[in-house]
Amino acid sequence: MDGNTQRIVVKVGTSTLTHDSGSLDLRSMEHLVRTLADLHGAGHEIILVTSGAIAVGTARLGLAQRPKELRMKQAAAAVGQCRMMHIYDKLFSEYNCSMAQILLTGDDVENSDREAHLYGTFSALLEMGVIPVVNENDSVSSAEIETGHHKVLGDNDTLSAIVASLCHADLLVLLSDIDGLYDADPKAHPDARLLHRVEALTPEILQMAGGAGTWRGTGGMATKLSAARIAMAAGCDMVITNGSRMEDLYGIVDGRDIGTRFLAHGRTREA
Repeated sequence: MDGNTQRIVVKVGTSTLTHDSGSLDLRSMEHLVRTLADLHGAGHEIILVTSGAIAVGTARLGLAQRPKELRMKQAAAAVGQCRMMHIYDKLFSEYNCSMAQILLTGDDVENSDREAHLYGTFSALLEMGVIPVVNENDSVSSAEIETGHHKVLGDNDTLSAIVASLCHADLLVLLSDIDGLYDADPKAHPDARLLHRVEALTPEILQMAGGAGTWRGTGGMATKLSAARIAMAAGCDMVITNGSRMEDLYGIVDGRDIGTRFLAHGRTREA
């Protein structure tokens, strides 16, 4: 890559990919894929970390609500993952992009040999112009489904930061249902201020983390700040922004103040 192109990891949350019913939001997926394909065409290397398998599988199976039993959640994830990859492949193909599926478990990033092979796989795919599409392998791993049972993974915010670190990415973008990190809860405080740049995860910043998000997802601001810690330490900027405005990705890649940007260690705010 030349100096104007970047290796970018984009994580998209369940709430961005699905309707309230749990069915896939095809317009949102198409907009995401079109934007990523355009950035790829501009020379950037793109890795997509996607959520949504359990929600999509739940809807595909005609279940009234998200399963509570672990084996049923994993079954729903298997069905949903297949459905999502089929649609991603179809959409990326329409924009003349090739994609690959990579499913990860905690063991894959804990073991140094597996990690080395994984880096080799990502590198080979990116060298060939392929866009890797990554998710946790929910059908065999309960780390995200039963958060806390594994010390490495546990949500796709963390997973995306680990992938960004592993692949030596320049930028990680978390597309969510929030605009970024505020200095107060914007729902309770209309005058809350959006923080555009964060240079260090101070105790004050960490206290701004709220609880979990919607029922369709598993992450909240706390998981995003944990992801920021991993990314920043790896020399990768991280941005939290609203996934309802996919076109904002262009400005984020250009370094504009969109959402909240957590600056990698060693980088300082521009004058």
